[in-house]
Amino acid sequence: MSRVHTHLLNVHGHTIVHRLPSQVKLLAMFGFVLAVVFTPARQVWAFGVFGLLMAGVLALSEVPFGFFVKRLGVEIPFVLFAFFLPFVGGGKRVELWGATMSIEGLWAAWNILAKATLGVSASVLVISTTEISHILHGLGRLRFPRVIVSIAGFMMRYLDVIAGEMSRMRIAMVARGYSPRWMGEIRGLGMAGGALFSRSYERGERVYQAMSARGYAGVMPAPLTSSPSALDWSMGMAIPVSAWIVTITAVLS
Repeated sequence: MSRVHTHLLNVHGHTIVHRLPSQVKLLAMFGFVLAVVFTPARQVWAFGVFGLLMAGVLALSEVPFGFFVKRLGVEIPFVLFAFFLPFVGGGKRVELWGATMSIEGLWAAWNILAKATLGVSASVLVISTTEISHILHGLGRLRFPRVIVSIAGFMMRYLDVIAGEMSRMRIAMVARGYSPRWMGEIRGLGMAGGALFSRSYERGERVYQAMSARGYAGVMPAPLTSSPSALDWSMGMAIPVSAWIVTITAVLS
């Protein structure tokens, strides 16, 4: 059997990456992404080093490569946007693969693709190796606004509930002969969306009242995790510190 098993958002495991406290991983991710953002686009070698750092973390985390690549699909809109930049950009132009492209547009496309891919990769690795409850706890330990953390927590907890409700409504509509093919038939879909919103709002009211009756005061119970040790911080900060060394070198060169 495999040493890890996957769920919709994360991969359960017992690797060194999984064991790092969530606040350490979140700070490491923010530091790495900032280093990537501040790196000049034309220093291609620097992005190669960033890619090697991400590949090393991926290997240590034992996250299946297929799972990782599928989660990178969230950057497809950025890829589509970057695809058109070489054709619409100004300045000097060069002929590649039988098409005339803007040099500045090519660099702009590379800048978007490289930085977006590295940023999404870091986010995917953190989410893949950290339970949602631990991420929320880590955000709280990093002094993120309590209201935002609470809203994010409720959103993640009830996303599956809303999706299930939507699926049941769709099945009920299909069972009653609803199969929209023309714009004139979309009215039923709008009515279903309104009904889903009303049900979700009412469910949220009932859940909040039940939680208030049980002593909820705006903060969910924190998971049983220990405070990060000096070793945790040193291991977690190795990646962003290395990335910033690369960024400073790239800027000064």
